[in-house]
Amino acid sequence: MIKPLNVDKLYTHCNLGIFDFKTTAELEDLDEIIGQSRALKAISFGIGIKKEGYNLYAMGKLGSGKHSVVEKFIQSRAKEEEKPGDWCYVNNFEDPRKPISLKLRPSMGIKLKDDMEELIEELKNIIPAIYESEEYREKKQSIIDKFNEIKEQSFESLKEKAKQESIAIRYTASGYTLSPISKENKILEKEEYQALSDKKKAQIQEKIKKFTTQIENTAQDMMIKGREQQKEIRELERNMTKKSVDNSIDDLKKKYQDYDKILTYLESVEEDIIKNSQDFLPATQTNLFFMGIRSTKDSGIFNKYRVNVLVSHKDVDGAPIIYENNPTYANLFGEIEHIAQMGTLLTDFNLIKAGALHKANGGYLILDASKVLMQPFVWEGLKRMLRSGEIRIESLAQSLSLISTLTLEPETIALDIKIVLIGSRILYYLLYNYDPEFKELFKINADFENDTPRNDENSLLYAKMIGMIARDNALLPLDREAVGKVIEYSSRLAEDSQKLSTHLGSLNNLLQEADFIARQKKKQKITKANIVQAIVEKIERSDRIKDRMYEAIQRGTILIQTAGKAIGQVNGVAIMDLGNFSFGHPLKITALTRLGKRGVVNIEREAKLSGPMHDKGIMILSAYLAATYAKDFPLSMTATLVFEQSYGKVEGDSASCAELFALLSSLSERALDQSIAATGSINQNGQVQAVGGINEKIEGFFDVCSLVSSTKRNGIIIPASNVKHLMLKEEVLEAVKNGTFEIYAIESIDEGMEILTGKKSGKKDSNGKFPKRSTNYLVEEKLKLLANKSKRKKI
Repeated sequence: MIKPLNVDKLYTHCNLGIFDFKTTAELEDLDEIIGQSRALKAISFGIGIKKEGYNLYAMGKLGSGKHSVVEKFIQSRAKEEEKPGDWCYVNNFEDPRKPISLKLRPSMGIKLKDDMEELIEELKNIIPAIYESEEYREKKQSIIDKFNEIKEQSFESLKEKAKQESIAIRYTASGYTLSPISKENKILEKEEYQALSDKKKAQIQEKIKKFTTQIENTAQDMMIKGREQQKEIRELERNMTKKSVDNSIDDLKKKYQDYDKILTYLESVEEDIIKNSQDFLPATQTNLFFMGIRSTKDSGIFNKYRVNVLVSHKDVDGAPIIYENNPTYANLFGEIEHIAQMGTLLTDFNLIKAGALHKANGGYLILDASKVLMQPFVWEGLKRMLRSGEIRIESLAQSLSLISTLTLEPETIALDIKIVLIGSRILYYLLYNYDPEFKELFKINADFENDTPRNDENSLLYAKMIGMIARDNALLPLDREAVGKVIEYSSRLAEDSQKLSTHLGSLNNLLQEADFIARQKKKQKITKANIVQAIVEKIERSDRIKDRMYEAIQRGTILIQTAGKAIGQVNGVAIMDLGNFSFGHPLKITALTRLGKRGVVNIEREAKLSGPMHDKGIMILSAYLAATYAKDFPLSMTATLVFEQSYGKVEGDSASCAELFALLSSLSERALDQSIAATGSINQNGQVQAVGGINEKIEGFFDVCSLVSSTKRNGIIIPASNVKHLMLKEEVLEAVKNGTFEIYAIESIDEGMEILTGKKSGKKDSNGKFPKRSTNYLVEEKLKLLANKSKRKKI
């Protein structure tokens, strides 16, 4: 008969003898990441290789510290790398809708911006001074006088010619008049004109018409001369402005002589300033004032000469590292903003805003994979820019034709970046299998371990990590016993006494809660009692549903028998997972057998409450029955299996052992001990296999027995392969020590039946026969009887 496990098999205590410190305040910071050598090697390779498509996907459980590990690792490398240059946008004077991108050495973008602002401020003083200079006024007056002289000569000549033909031309402010004159050069009075003969009158009218035409022609000539005069004045202004602007622009050209694009830009700036020199005059300021604009700065008249520094790495050492927490389309790829003016949306290159791709260009961009995929069009946009190797800023609304507002088409920016996506394993495999581009763009994956071996070396490292977390979060130091309890709790999280969990999120939460408890008690350090209290209170905050279920069992609403014996009935144990908390609870499993042809009927499946894994377990159970007991005759049986008072989905094969026990009990008509529960899965050979949640299942049955059991002894059967996973709570350990609770580890179905029935299961002899009166013999005989009855019924 299998003996129950000793208490030393149920919990692996931390060896405090390996610690030579009193509190974690004495420990140095951890200089390595525990248990993540595979992931770190992958990260190192992914960051080191500078080829296209070698971006990185870091995968693991949420809270495993992927982000902090990746960021710290990148920081150590990025410091040694070259700082990327600045990126700016400037006006395209030929086509303002297509701003020009400029790349400069680090910090030079800010200098260029300042230099351009200084240039404009300087020209605001220089250009008005030019227009007020004596040289300018004299040259301009000379042009005006020359024109006026030509104009005066032309009209005087015409006036003289008319006079010779007895026509007087008089020029007034409103125009001109033509009148006949007498020989004494006096204008004819109306009566004198009326006294003239018709022939004379006709001659006068003909002359007036002729000179009117000549006046108009002369006026046309003067208009042309006037335009020539304005052209000369503009040329004068251009030449004098150019002379002054050249000096200022030449200084900038020398400063930025290594940048061909900037030199071309400065030439365009010079040409535009010369062309629009009037904008720099006080008269423009006066006109703006009457329009309600206080200054040229408010009017934006000089905005076209500004430099929009998109990205500058002035205060960054090495390559930039950017984490974008909210990767919307605009936040990631940049955007073109608009301003409302006179009821119209307007924009220019100064309203181009950088995205995370711009800020991280030349360095590293860290993104949460799930957030990227949840944002509309972001994933496709990211892939498109990685493939093209350039950043294109475009309005999402514009590209989707949602708005028709005039917008910009900024010149693209060369993209040189390493993308690090952080996400779950399932997301990685889905992308890898269903997105053909993913495997070409993210060729490196760093898979973070969920746990690491528990040994003395790792326990010491774990202690250092605990101390480091405490210091980083300004927590109280932990004493040795508290560190030991945290390590034991870590094994419980890992569901393995020989492993330590690498889930830093859970560890960090526990330490912060224990620190709060210790400070409430005015302690100077965190003790084991504080850790235990934090664990207990964490469970209490989440176990309302567990208490309600246990109360229903205690009050007899849910029928669970924990004492006595019953045929075809056994206590299985199920897990309820609430997300932040899971617990075990017993389920009554019953089996009924009779003559029939349907084999084992899974009532849960018939009711469509059974999951595929549970169905598989039932099929394996059926195969075991046929192979073990009915090799030489047909299995003429209908057996029904059901989870009593179960109204939800049943999934998993961890109850297949208990279901088989109930079935064998029904066939052999041997009662099973109801004080002992059972869990475990089986294979077709009757071997018992490990199941998940073993600690919760044991503790769940123990808690229920503590509430309702009338017997002095209870227990549970578990797979032998689950023993290494045991890290049970203190109450269970005490009950095992006192002999009131027993845990049996079995390797086969026969061993479990012997524990539950108290009878030998029996093994086949050399003739293939089971010993008489053994459980297996009774099962075989019952199946033979059913087969014979079925045969006789057919005859």
